[in-house]
Amino acid sequence: MDRPSAVERSLREAAPHEIFDVMRSVIEQRHQALVVDLLLVDYAMTRLQPVEVLPYTRPAVPVYDSAPGRAFGSQEPHCVYDRSASTTTVYLPVSVRGDRLGILGVTLCVGGDGEPDASVLEDLQQCANALAHEVVVAQRDTDLFLQARRAERLTLAAEMQWQLLPGRSCSRAEYSLGAQLEPAYAIFGDSFDWSASADDLYVTVSNGMGEGIEAALLTNLAVNALRNARRAGLSLSDQACLADQAVYGQHGGDQYLSTLLFRFHLPTGNVEVIDAGSPRVWRVRKGVVEQIELEAQMPLGMLEDTVYVPQHFEVEAGDRLLFISDGVYDALSPGGEKYSLRALATSINSTRLLPAPQVPRVMLQELLGHRGSGPAADDSLVMCLDWHGPSSHGPSSHGPSSHGS
Repeated sequence: MDRPSAVERSLREAAPHEIFDVMRSVIEQRHQALVVDLLLVDYAMTRLQPVEVLPYTRPAVPVYDSAPGRAFGSQEPHCVYDRSASTTTVYLPVSVRGDRLGILGVTLCVGGDGEPDASVLEDLQQCANALAHEVVVAQRDTDLFLQARRAERLTLAAEMQWQLLPGRSCSRAEYSLGAQLEPAYAIFGDSFDWSASADDLYVTVSNGMGEGIEAALLTNLAVNALRNARRAGLSLSDQACLADQAVYGQHGGDQYLSTLLFRFHLPTGNVEVIDAGSPRVWRVRKGVVEQIELEAQMPLGMLEDTVYVPQHFEVEAGDRLLFISDGVYDALSPGGEKYSLRALATSINSTRLLPAPQVPRVMLQELLGHRGSGPAADDSLVMCLDWHGPSSHGPSSHGPSSHGS
């Protein structure tokens, strides 16, 4: 049995709360490591938090301006040599299919120029990859890793919203995408979802109504109705109709949800979209930033038996799409000045060289600079999708994905 398989087997056999302890032991034995740490990114994506049993005794590490943060941002191993101690600490990304969970830090005794052998780096990255998959699975059965992500206590509404989300980023050959909510620890009702099959990527972005538990319950109802319809193999129009009926049946039009629904056909780049009174869409194509005009239809649950009609457009290789909720547009400065479309376009342009998973966090940080440190009147959502080009295979017989978050 080769080494990666042995590692994976050891992790699978471990109790969920012990998988990092098992990984630490494996790395210490293989590479005589002095220190092995697992840092998970917090909900706001500003800190890397050590995984340890409560009460926590070690400080978090900032994502920006730190060696672990450099590895987290680049998604490449980063080595820091301590000449006085003859040690090198290797920071390795812990990620699953583009979803960036955190960093594995390993301190090794080294000689010479302080660079570990390429074979050692490769083995450590394989360990980090195996650990990432097991962390995702283990979160179903232990709170250890979810607790480690909290820089502060979540409101109950935020707890409900975060548990609803598929992740913060994902990628494959045709696309990469990332999304973020702010304020992370007190979300109102904004949400996003995605699911991919062989031929299709479904994306939804919702701008929630209300505050607190009521907003979270409304969003949970709508998102799960959309998932139920998607997993039944229904068309995008029927998905919207079913969710509309579910929300209207529960609230009689008193509460509703503004939502964007997308189906990206991966082999062709054709996009089917329904704008149900939704967050707005921006496109960056060949350096030009422009808003995509869509035909606005009724929000989900506002009226009984609404019929939704999809529109179509094409994405080209190199296109970037951004989906932005009203909490961004309506954010007020301490002096009462709204965040202007010009400021938003500037922010979009200034982040054009960043990978999609980093863009939402940076844009929301710029928004925070405008809004100030006081409590937000509404939550804000930014999602960024980079389209790399159609898949190489032709249309397949696979239906819509029956899984997802």
